[in-house]
Amino acid sequence: MELYDALPEPDPYLASRNAFECLISTLAGGPAADLAHDELEVQLERLGRELLRQLMQDHLDERARKEEDTLRTHGRKTVVTGPEGQPRPWWESGHHRLLTCLFGTVHVTRIAHRGRGVANVHPADAALSLPAGRHSRGLARLAVLEAVRGSFDQAAAAIERRCGKVLGKRRLEELVVASAVDITAYYAAKIPTPCTREMPLVIQVDGKGVVMRPEALREATRKAAAKSAAAGRRGRLAPGEKPNRKRMATVACVFDTVPAPRRPHDIIHPPGGRSETRPVRPGPKAQHKWCTASVIRPPEQVVADAFAQAASRDPQHLRDWIVLVDGARHQLDLIHDEAARRGTSIHILLDFVHVAEYCWTAAHAFHPPGSREAETWAADKLTAVLAGHADRAAAEMTAQAASEQLPAARREQVATCHRYLTGHLDQLHYDTALNNGWPIATGAIEGACRHLIADRLDITGARWGLDGAEAILQLRALITNGDFEDYWTFHATREHRRLYPSPGQQNYSLTA
Repeated sequence: MELYDALPEPDPYLASRNAFECLISTLAGGPAADLAHDELEVQLERLGRELLRQLMQDHLDERARKEEDTLRTHGRKTVVTGPEGQPRPWWESGHHRLLTCLFGTVHVTRIAHRGRGVANVHPADAALSLPAGRHSRGLARLAVLEAVRGSFDQAAAAIERRCGKVLGKRRLEELVVASAVDITAYYAAKIPTPCTREMPLVIQVDGKGVVMRPEALREATRKAAAKSAAAGRRGRLAPGEKPNRKRMATVACVFDTVPAPRRPHDIIHPPGGRSETRPVRPGPKAQHKWCTASVIRPPEQVVADAFAQAASRDPQHLRDWIVLVDGARHQLDLIHDEAARRGTSIHILLDFVHVAEYCWTAAHAFHPPGSREAETWAADKLTAVLAGHADRAAAEMTAQAASEQLPAARREQVATCHRYLTGHLDQLHYDTALNNGWPIATGAIEGACRHLIADRLDITGARWGLDGAEAILQLRALITNGDFEDYWTFHATREHRRLYPSPGQQNYSLTA
């Protein structure tokens, strides 16, 4: 008996091939021949995006057909159970859902496994690791990378230029907030880079205000703003009055550094300039810097996180722990409390730049600003402070002010510097710091505040809610730490486990 010819299987990517042929025809046709190169780029970008969308659609359709063919062949042997362990004895094809990806919107067709009194289970959703909402994880990743660079409006516009109209501004904000939920867990599981015990460990903490919406202000600030509003609108604020529209964000950074011993004259050049025979020694450089910031968590929690990061780098406390501060009393109290709670020995240093500002103010009480005499006076006092003689420098300037009988206003400038130096003598051991090669300035945390907060959250016209500000802060810190790609893999894995739990998955945990 003569066998019949078998019909060829349909091409699952026929629509994609047709789209590609259409693109070739468009380029080879008459209209494309008259286009300028920039117009041709726009045309190719639009048609190319549609081709990629069709390729993804064809692939999803092929997987749906294979899933149904497999069940029709082995359906009776296949038993699907839900996350609660109950079986789903029946299955039904033709269940659809939308997925908006980088190329556009596609339809996902899959089989629903059903049972009496229980929710449907879609194994294809878990195989594809589909998100809870419509927008893909790749689109969420792009939203994060664009939103941390500029405003949400700019991020939405950038995504539209690349992907077309696939994402609105409000949904973009929601994706960014949802993308930051695993950052704390990621750093709790991440193993830091090991260092030798000769490398000092540096902790720095600072704060910066963020303009918030009224409902996102702290209670005291909100009451002060309401009281000011009840008093009526005025043309300008009184001297020293605050507008009561900011919430303080706390920023902390931890880093390792190679010791770089220096002399006082490496920091402050002597009057008349340095000698060419004694070149300036470079200062220590930050390595493996880790930043964290929060506008929701209290400052004591951020300080505790910084100490926890330091402890993970040096669990046996074999290295020197250096804490650099700007002199704010509340920060010093939090640092002392956390160190006492952990039983940790630390070396606290005052930021030398702040000390220099006070000394320059006192110098201008004796000599005109910009004069060589003021520069010589400030250099003399700052060199003494660096050499470990801050108490002597403070006594000398007050004695000089008394002997010269300065006017009351200028005498107060000197007294302010004197109070600052004598009030922080236990944090001015710069002679020990320079001899051991430790940093003496808070440039790392100042730069972190500018980058994490000023460059993004403080842009013109921005007013923040708590969730959005916190997510942007944490994501910018994550990217600054160089951990974004590693975190995104960690986040994707945890998100999959949340959406598609399996029996017994609570018996193990992820590590970063």
